[in-house]
Amino acid sequence: MNLTVKNKLEIIFENADLVAINKPPGVYAIPSSDGAGISLKDLLVQKYGSIFTVHRLDLDTSGVMVFAKNAASHKILSQEFEKREVEKKYFGIVHGVMAEDKGAVDVPLAAHPSKRNLMLISEKGKEARTGYEVTEAFRNYSLVRFQLYTGRMHQIRVHMQHLAHPIVCDRVYGSGDPVFISSFKRGFRLSKKDESEKPIMSRLALHSASLQFEFSGHDLIRIESPLPKDMKAFLNQLQKWNR
Repeated sequence: MNLTVKNKLEIIFENADLVAINKPPGVYAIPSSDGAGISLKDLLVQKYGSIFTVHRLDLDTSGVMVFAKNAASHKILSQEFEKREVEKKYFGIVHGVMAEDKGAVDVPLAAHPSKRNLMLISEKGKEARTGYEVTEAFRNYSLVRFQLYTGRMHQIRVHMQHLAHPIVCDRVYGSGDPVFISSFKRGFRLSKKDESEKPIMSRLALHSASLQFEFSGHDLIRIESPLPKDMKAFLNQLQKWNR
C-alpha cells in the first residue's frame, strides 16, 4: 500500500545507521494505539523495509526526530538517550513573561494514576530536569529555548505548567485556546475575502530544534531544524505588536 501524508517525508540527515526526519506538526511519530492516522515510522518502513524507534515526539510537536536503520544502531542510540548523552534542545512559545530569563525546573514527574497519557508532578515520580532561557519576551508571550536533561513524557509541557507559563495552544496542560491576531493587534480587520478570522497559532507551539550526540565513539553529530512557518509567522506578528 502506498502511504502518504499531507507533508512529505523530509529527511534532514542520513547515514548507513540512522535517519533524521524534520517532523511536521499533526503527524504521528509512530503508529498510534488506535490506528488513527499515518505515522512517520509507517513511511520510513515503506522506504527502508525496516526501521527502529529511538525516541518520540508528541503529535503536535514539530522538528528533529531520529530513527535507527538497524538493530545495532538502535541499541547504541537507545543507550545514549537512556544515559543522557544526547543534547536535546527545543523552542517553545509560552504564555506570559517569565520572572527569570534563565533557569531550570527540577521537579519529578509521574504518570497520572487514572488518566492515560497524562503526566503530573509527584514526589514519588522520576527525576525530571528542564533548563530554559528566554530568547525574546513580548507583552503576553515569551519565546523560550529549552534543554532537556532528562526525557520524561510531556516534560517541557508539565514543567511550564508548573511555572504558570504553559506552552501556547497546549490542550492538555494549558487552556488550549487558539491565538488570533485580533486578540493582541488593535484595529485588526478581516480581508474582504475572509468570512471569519483564522487563528495564527492553533497547535502546540513546541519545536524540537536540535539533537547532538556522538555515535559509537565516532564524530559528533549535530542535527538541526529551523523554526517552522507557523511559529515564525506568530513571532513575526508578536514582534510587530511589540514595536
